[in-house]
Amino acid sequence: MATKSKTKEEVRQEQVENQVSKFEQFYNKYKNVVWGVIAAIVIIWLAILAYQKFVYQPRCEAAREQAYPAENNFQQGEYDLALNGDGNVLGFAEIIDTYGSKAGKAVYLYAGLCELQLGNFEDAVSYLKKYNGKEPILAARAQACLGDAYVGLENYKDAVAAYKKAVAKADNYFAASYLVKEGLALEKLGDKAAALGCYKTVKDKYPQSIEAFDIDRYIAAVEE
Repeated sequence: MATKSKTKEEVRQEQVENQVSKFEQFYNKYKNVVWGVIAAIVIIWLAILAYQKFVYQPRCEAAREQAYPAENNFQQGEYDLALNGDGNVLGFAEIIDTYGSKAGKAVYLYAGLCELQLGNFEDAVSYLKKYNGKEPILAARAQACLGDAYVGLENYKDAVAAYKKAVAKADNYFAASYLVKEGLALEKLGDKAAALGCYKTVKDKYPQSIEAFDIDRYIAAVEE
């Protein structure tokens, strides 16, 4: 007697039943482990939520409150006070030591700018390299200031690299000043051709910038 062949739907149904059966066997064998893993995941998730609400967020708020006086001192040009505090209010250095970036990524930029203004170029480099803000203008400024710090250390090669990044991030009239700084650093390295390229870019691409009004002097100096 001929065996009746199974239809595609019967084959599919049989496969589904087999998979369900295998799952039931697996679950019956390892259900304690499965529920243990689920419970652990729930506990970890609740712990993360609790940490965020009761530890991390309050520390962020405290850090931001501590940063306000330091930012005000910075705006007033009190760079040492902004950086180191006075015993009553914290400076950026102690805020970073205590809270890290919980006061915001800008604390590294502020600290780096303070060190730069105070002539502490190595410390400025250390802070500025830790700043990783995404806002284009501030990111470009941080790179330009990093270049300034390298110039202060007479490390013109790294200064040029920093200025190049500043120009790439800026893409606006601020780029003209960064290009001039890059050109001056290139001159220190003896690369007048590359420096000339920077100056001509200012002249051609940013003719309305402040730097463009005096750029012919820079061009003439490297063309001699």
